[in-house]
Amino acid sequence: MRIRSLGVIDDAVVELSPGFTAVTGETGAGKTMVVTSLGLLLGGRADPALVRLGSKAAVVEGRIVVRPDAPAAVRAEEAGAELDDGALLISRTVSAEGRSRAHVGGRSVPVGLLGELADDLVAVHGQTDQQGLLRPARQRQALDRYAGDAVAVPLEKYGAAYRRLRAVSAELDEITTRARERAQEADLLRFGLEEISAVEPRAGEDAELAAEAERLGHAESLASAALLAHAALAGNPEDPEGVDANTLVAGAHRALESVRAHDAALGALAERIGELGILLADVSGELAGYADDLDADPLRLSAVEERRAALGQLTRKYGTAEHTVDAVLTWAEQGAARLLELDGDDERTGELTAERDGLRAELSQLAQALTDARTEAAERFASAVTEELASLAMPHARVTIAIRQSEDPEGVEVGGRPVAYGPAGADEVELLLAPHPGAQPRPIAKGASGGELSRVMLAVEVVFAGSDPVPTYLFDEVDAGVGGKAAVEVGRRLAKLAKSAQVVVVTHLPQVAAFADRQLLVEKTNDGSVTRSGVTVLEGEDRIRELSRMLAGQEDSQTARAHAEELLAAARADA
Repeated sequence: MRIRSLGVIDDAVVELSPGFTAVTGETGAGKTMVVTSLGLLLGGRADPALVRLGSKAAVVEGRIVVRPDAPAAVRAEEAGAELDDGALLISRTVSAEGRSRAHVGGRSVPVGLLGELADDLVAVHGQTDQQGLLRPARQRQALDRYAGDAVAVPLEKYGAAYRRLRAVSAELDEITTRARERAQEADLLRFGLEEISAVEPRAGEDAELAAEAERLGHAESLASAALLAHAALAGNPEDPEGVDANTLVAGAHRALESVRAHDAALGALAERIGELGILLADVSGELAGYADDLDADPLRLSAVEERRAALGQLTRKYGTAEHTVDAVLTWAEQGAARLLELDGDDERTGELTAERDGLRAELSQLAQALTDARTEAAERFASAVTEELASLAMPHARVTIAIRQSEDPEGVEVGGRPVAYGPAGADEVELLLAPHPGAQPRPIAKGASGGELSRVMLAVEVVFAGSDPVPTYLFDEVDAGVGGKAAVEVGRRLAKLAKSAQVVVVTHLPQVAAFADRQLLVEKTNDGSVTRSGVTVLEGEDRIRELSRMLAGQEDSQTARAHAEELLAAARADA
């Protein structure tokens, strides 16, 4: 992640480890800017006050490695983004005037898209920002993954039955609630089909009749023109002296025939003139036949116009936009199929009602199986989280999972009463925390302080490790209010979580930082006129110096150095 002109950070590159990365530094050095930068990449609110003084805009760029089939990658590609060698490139720009822009995979996108991607990329746990498992829907999903096949198998069957029940209920509701409208629709279809059947139109008949009407309406002019053309080609019997085209062409052909043997070119022309004579004879014969066959019967013309009028009524009513007989026939075909469907409503209603009742009974059994499996998994989960909290300086805290159902007279039977149900069953899952003996369990977001909440979420994430699909976790102030042995346990559990996911922690405790695979130092410098912070990867001696500072506030203290080396050695041995 690259950060430019954000708060005290002028230009810094944050290189996160695939495992556990600890971000450390003195108070006020800018550690919070690392969290803020990640928040901006995740669609967080843009505050122009964060733009570094003297800069026009703050820019945060991140490169996130994702699987091509991961939900975030699929959603980004739907928005037009492209993966860069298996990585999603995200940038966020915040201007000093307050304008904010976002880019994903080289494509400008709404800032809201970053928030959508964030749900599948990073789980944030901090004093003021909690995401992921605080949402009841995510808690239920995580519990289901934790339970494994005990929930997955009935849930798959339940989902299939639920979707079919929705489809059956929707069709049944349409039939029953729109019975009057459907009856009216059937009457209109029946009337239209009877009207079309009475006329008995043929495909393409309207075009044929239009052509015939045009011909009959101009029969006299057509016959006169044909006779004149015939006379010009074959001659007029009443004018023996007249010259016609056939006679002229025949004369030309005879003239060439007598000399064609002396020149091949002239012979070829003679051939062509001979062909022309044949063609003229054929055309003149057809013209004579056309004139003889032309029907100028006004009764036939009247019958054609009446038929066209009858077809016109049908095309105007049923010919849709094309106003053709073919469109009328298409309407009739579709109307007949629809009428058959509407006429079978009573029979279909009985079939659907029986299927609906059977599906509801099946859902009741599957919903009860889901509740039983979730209850068993919730007990194991709550026990494991409570045990984790005991080692995180919360020895008296107790976590439980409440699994409830909301009553609904129209719902399915679960536990002997009708309850509301959805695509994942009838259960409402909620994580509850009782921070000390005698306290009433409350939703974890309300039952713990900021520092306690981060530790509770750490315990939850450790227990859920491997079952939650989010690949990256960010913890800010997870170590608030702890020290000594409890701090070591926090570091140990963060390292445990990092075996199955990427973990980023902003911490002030050396016991936590010592367990990190990579330690980043956010350090402030001042040249007398400008204050800026940078981010450095600590290795070897530099990391020991920073741990010494965190332990005793003295980088060169031999006692602190010895303790720092001991912490690192213990953390590595524990790994």
